[in-house]
Amino acid sequence: MSLFPIFVKLEGRLVVVIGGGSVAEGKIPSVLSAGARVRLVAPSVTPQIAEWVRLGKIDWLPKEFEAADLNGAFLVIAATSAPGVNEAVFREAEARGLLCNAVDDIEHCHFYYGAVVQRGDLQIAISTNGNSPALAQRLRKELELELGPEYEVWVQWLGAAREALRARGPSSETTKKLLHVLASRPMFQEFLQSQSAAGPPRSRVTGRVYLIGAGLGDPELLTLKAARLLQQADVVLHDSLVSRDVLARISTRAEVIDVGKRCGRKLLTQDEINALLVSYAASRQVVVRLKGGDPSIFGRAGEELEALRKASVEFEVVPGVTAALGAAAAAGISLTDRRVASQVLLSTFSRGLDANAMDWGCLTPATTLVLYMPGPDYAEVARRLAEAGLAADLPCVIVSGASGSQQQVRWSSVGALSAQEELPAPALMIVGRVAAQQIREIGEAFWRSGPNAPASRPVSVS
Repeated sequence: MSLFPIFVKLEGRLVVVIGGGSVAEGKIPSVLSAGARVRLVAPSVTPQIAEWVRLGKIDWLPKEFEAADLNGAFLVIAATSAPGVNEAVFREAEARGLLCNAVDDIEHCHFYYGAVVQRGDLQIAISTNGNSPALAQRLRKELELELGPEYEVWVQWLGAAREALRARGPSSETTKKLLHVLASRPMFQEFLQSQSAAGPPRSRVTGRVYLIGAGLGDPELLTLKAARLLQQADVVLHDSLVSRDVLARISTRAEVIDVGKRCGRKLLTQDEINALLVSYAASRQVVVRLKGGDPSIFGRAGEELEALRKASVEFEVVPGVTAALGAAAAAGISLTDRRVASQVLLSTFSRGLDANAMDWGCLTPATTLVLYMPGPDYAEVARRLAEAGLAADLPCVIVSGASGSQQQVRWSSVGALSAQEELPAPALMIVGRVAAQQIREIGEAFWRSGPNAPASRPVSVS
């Protein structure tokens, strides 16, 4: 079935959303940005939706769906996790002659959300008729790179030229042909050259890029500056490990783009991310690159900063709580306990071609080694640590999901690592004498019983 593509004016019109979960949360910002009035019907809502209600951005009816909830609606979105409810909403909307979108339910949709590329008044919406939203997203990302911010200025110029021609009198074939010539690629190249010679156009904004550390997932661990900038952001490019709670702190008017890597799956290459940062800085005032932990620790911030410098884009780094500090806090230990440790080494456990380049042979008994991204094979980690000269009874602690609701802390030793069950990512290991402090203070009873009893006792650190 062929679709009819249209762009709808929602300014001041009522959009009714059924559902108060994460699905509904993801659909609301786009209709708010179009100026719509939003009525939401759901027994409960997410914290972000509750915040929009508090700010008066949407109206919330805290109850189950009833047919009367669609009174006065212009558009309807069914976004519950119950297929039966979504279908009932669709049937009622259809009976009233209202267009309805039941999220992820092709049979009960009058329209689909497209993947949209926007450059000011220029909008390109991509649809696959529900066959492959993933393809639509990929094409959108490619077009984002191809169509730079200069198109926003050019479209404004074309609009002014069109109005000037129309003011001369009724439209004619000559006028139409002239408008097509003005919109041609050769004219676009001439326009760019003229703008370059005249300097940046007044309507073009020179933005600033902020590389912000999102910490470990707890939004209360964000710095005040980071929280403020997330509310001021025009566009946010975030990693996959940034928690939903932190993402909920982003302004609803901001464009939010996931550019992360998860389990080896890359949404964009690093060069593409660099290009997006430079591109957005030319058209947006506040561009945020949101990274898990601290942006300067294993986050490839150096490559992004270099790209911004080469493009003469202003930037600022806003530090965050890195995983090493969050894991130490979760374990209740000090990485530099002066009684047993005098230095800290932050490292990753690489399985790539440069794996042997990591010089763990420089470790001393007074070094605390913090291993980011240890991976699932603890036996391999133990072997590498042993090859670096670390004793089998040297204590270590594994922390998974530090600061989050699923946080886990497991105590062990280098020799006992291979027998440990893998903890969910993101996880981190702390290896060294400091990892024995908490265990020793708990007492001998901890070692004789309990579900978390380590496979071996820690060495004495006295």
